[in-house]
Amino acid sequence: MKPIKLTFLGLFIGLTLLWLLADDILVEQLGFWPLRTLMVHYSGILGMGAMSVAVFLATRPVRVEPLLDGLDKTYRLHKWLGISALVLAIFHWGWAQIPKWLVGYGWLEKPARRGARQVHEGLLGWLQGKRGFAEDIGEWAFYAAALLIVLALIKRFPYRWFFKTHRWLALAYLVLVVHSVILMPAGYWSSPLGLVMGLLLLAGTIGACMSLSHRVGRKHKVVGRIEQLTYHKDNRVLRVGIALDGPWPGHQAGQFAFVTFDEQEGPHPFSISSAWCNDGKLAFSIKGLGDYTSSLPDKLKQDDSVTVEGPYGCFDFKGRKNGQIWVAGGIGIAPFIGRLQALAETGGGGNVELFYSTSAPDQVFIDKIRQLAERARVRLHVLVTSEDGRLTPERLRQMAPSWKGSDIWFCGPAGFGHDLRDDLISRGLAPQDFHQELFNMR
Repeated sequence: MKPIKLTFLGLFIGLTLLWLLADDILVEQLGFWPLRTLMVHYSGILGMGAMSVAVFLATRPVRVEPLLDGLDKTYRLHKWLGISALVLAIFHWGWAQIPKWLVGYGWLEKPARRGARQVHEGLLGWLQGKRGFAEDIGEWAFYAAALLIVLALIKRFPYRWFFKTHRWLALAYLVLVVHSVILMPAGYWSSPLGLVMGLLLLAGTIGACMSLSHRVGRKHKVVGRIEQLTYHKDNRVLRVGIALDGPWPGHQAGQFAFVTFDEQEGPHPFSISSAWCNDGKLAFSIKGLGDYTSSLPDKLKQDDSVTVEGPYGCFDFKGRKNGQIWVAGGIGIAPFIGRLQALAETGGGGNVELFYSTSAPDQVFIDKIRQLAERARVRLHVLVTSEDGRLTPERLRQMAPSWKGSDIWFCGPAGFGHDLRDDLISRGLAPQDFHQELFNMR
């Protein structure tokens, strides 16, 4: 989590410092109206900076992914920036509109005129003449963007509609870019703030155009067909084997990919639960957790066409310590299956312990994991909740006394992962030795 927190804070602190350098905030004696102007400018800078980075990150830039510890963390930062942009946009809108209403009601006095505004020539003059237009389109783009961001945050809003409507944010963003370019003070453009904002707006504009033209992830997409389907009824897990028809760059065990079974539904992220054997084949273990994933056992058929985009993620089992402890909750076992397969080829898992906790056991599914763990020389602990009780941080520490000398790899319910991380770190584990997949893309 540290890289995305540093990036998040660094963006806002950096833009604030640049804004302070660009504006005469300490020179002018502040009354209400000068303060309003400053707050409109400041909130606009921060809001558009946050939204620009969020739109850029939505393009899934593979070169940025390692810096933020994986695409799952990248999307968490994207979400934080989106929420921040919404809050700042409301703040910006409030400072711009509410004082006008108060003047209209007679509750606030109009600002004193300072004489004629300086008239610019050339491009600056043209932009100055479009201020009214920019204010109007900016207000309507704000309403549209606010609605779309709120819809994206509502978990009950169906994913298929989220996938379609979220792209419209790119269009609202482009309108807000026009709004910002016209209304940003001319003095800002000649300062370091102007250079940084220009680069951010350019990056966001490129990202928005990629989204609107359906180019996001295009270079990483491969078409394939379903080769094998195995449904484990007791734990509602469908294993989908896919034969790819195009070149796949290979993947590390633990990574994930976006899979499109239905163009109307759009791509969904799933952990890859197979090792890469350079044979053009992948497998995904998908649990029925919602309407869409629960319907897949009835909808999917052998030889159905699929599109796979990836691989993504840095959940790659590369740690600092010799020992590793893997903790899987429910379908969180999926990335570990791929790693077990890779280790089964070499038998190199002698320094690994795997804790698999499940509330819906399927004996055939568990037996396959046992076989893989035995071949990989991984010590496996299977805990069935109804029989063995819950796996708690205290219980894990008791069952794995070597935890301080191991890297911890966790994939499962976010709440348990958070509790486990806090418990182990409070007892001496270095934060960088706890690795967790933040498998939540919205």
